[in-house]
Amino acid sequence: MIRRFLDTLYLASGVLAGVFLAGIAVTIILQIAGRFAGLTIDSTESAGFCMAASSFLGLAYALKSGEHIRVNLLIRYLSPGPRRLIELWCCAFGAVGMAIFAWWAFDLVWQSYTFGDLSPGLLAMPFWIPQLGMAIGASLMVVAFVDEFVCILAGLIPAYERNDPTAAAMAAAEADGAQMRLAAE
Repeated sequence: MIRRFLDTLYLASGVLAGVFLAGIAVTIILQIAGRFAGLTIDSTESAGFCMAASSFLGLAYALKSGEHIRVNLLIRYLSPGPRRLIELWCCAFGAVGMAIFAWWAFDLVWQSYTFGDLSPGLLAMPFWIPQLGMAIGASLMVVAFVDEFVCILAGLIPAYERNDPTAAAMAAAEADGAQMRLAAE
């Protein structure tokens, strides 16, 4: 039940990231169309807000889909024990780092809301609205890192490796080897 909820949460954040990505395209297309019609439409600010929301809301979905760039040149050749420890450390480090970032991001949202900060462009949008996408996205990334940490701790293949054919094959071979050792005992 919790697995389904988390997967739905990650998917929803990915869909929202896509919506904001489309928002960038729409604002730029409106600016181009406005130029042809002789209208001045400044979409730079709204495109920037959409870019920030899209980037941060897409983080957790990208991690759980195995789409983040990972440098596993060294750990791919480690035996299962040390590799597992490094994967746990990386997930814990990522969770702590993103939790600190999320804390300060929510603090920034609160300060912007409290002081009534407005964007300086033509829209004059309250700054806390676009900042909220960053804070929520960072928080979802913390949840995703903790989720991966728990999966690795339980001996499961991390979601970010399931889409990597090499890593999945190596993990399956490790699991088969562990089952053979258990059967021999």
